[in-house]
Amino acid sequence: MEYKDYYQVLGVPRTATQDEIKQAYRKLARKYHPDVSKQADAEERFKELGEANEVLKDPEKRAAYDQMGNQWKNGQQFQPPPNWNEGFEFRGRGAGDGQNAFGGDFSHSDFFESLFGQQARQSRAHSAPAQGEDHHAKVLIDLEDSYRGGKRSVSLRTPTVDAQGHVVMTDRTLDVSIPKGVRAGQHLRLAGQGGQGARSVAAGDLFLEIEFKPHALFRVDERDVYLTLPLAPWEAALGATVNVPTPEGSVSLTIPPHSTAGKKLRLKGKGIPSGSANSPAGDQYVVLEIALPPAHSEPEKEAYRTMAAAFDFNPRLHFPNH
Repeated sequence: MEYKDYYQVLGVPRTATQDEIKQAYRKLARKYHPDVSKQADAEERFKELGEANEVLKDPEKRAAYDQMGNQWKNGQQFQPPPNWNEGFEFRGRGAGDGQNAFGGDFSHSDFFESLFGQQARQSRAHSAPAQGEDHHAKVLIDLEDSYRGGKRSVSLRTPTVDAQGHVVMTDRTLDVSIPKGVRAGQHLRLAGQGGQGARSVAAGDLFLEIEFKPHALFRVDERDVYLTLPLAPWEAALGATVNVPTPEGSVSLTIPPHSTAGKKLRLKGKGIPSGSANSPAGDQYVVLEIALPPAHSEPEKEAYRTMAAAFDFNPRLHFPNH
C-alpha cells in the first residue's frame, strides 16, 4: 500500500488553514474536472483531489492523519503504525459520503480505507439522528485489567478549529469502568459522553473500542492467552515441574518427558475470564521453547563434548545424504 501525501496532492503546506484547504481544492477540482480538462490523467487526479479534500477539510481526519508525522513520502510503501489512532476521539458521522463538491461519486483508496474505513463503519452503525452525535475512540488497557476489572482513567484527544482556522487538539479525561472479561475489539458504551445535542435533545454516546497494550510475556487470540516458555534441554528431555506466569500470578506446570520445541500445553480456564454466563473463560497455552546454555568456560565446553559423545544423535538425519 502506498502512502498518500494529501498536502502535496492539494499543493498546500501542512500549516494551511481550513479556508486555504477549501480554496486549493476548489481551484484544482475545476482544473481537473473530467468534463473540463483534456489531460489524460484528469479523472484520476480529480479522484485524488476529492480524497485529499475529504481528509483535510475534516478537522478530525486531518488531525488523525497529521499525528502519524511528516516523515512519509508520497508513493512510499506504508502500513499504519500499530494503534496509531489510540485515544483519538471521532464524531459519529462517518468518514465521508464518497462524493465531491462538484458532483459525482468516487471510491476511496486502500490508504484511506486502512486509516478511516473502520471508523466510518462504526460511526454509521451507532449514529442516532434523534440525539447528539455519537463519538468513537480506541483506548489501550493492560491485559491484567481484563482479569480484574475496575476503574481506569482514560485520556482522549479531540480536534477543534481555532479562530485562525487552524486545527488544534483539546484533551479530556474520563473515569471508565472496565468490566472483568472484556476482550480486544469489544466496545464500551458511555451514555451521554458523546456530542452535545441541540436544545432539549439528549447528548450522544461515546463508544470506546478496547485494545490491549503490547505485553512483554503474553499474546492474546480472542479469549485465549499464549506464553512462550523457555526450557533447559534436560528439563525438556527428562521432564520437570516449573513455575509458569499467568496474568493472575504464577502456577505450577508439569513438563512431560521427551517434550520438544513447539509443543503446546494447556492451562484450562486461565485465559480471558468469562464476560457472561453463556461465555466460557479462555485458556492459556504454554508453547515450549528449548533454550541452550552458553559454553564460555572450559568446563562448560567439556560438558557439551561429553554430551556429544554420549548420544548417537544427528538432528539432520532427515536431510538428503545423511
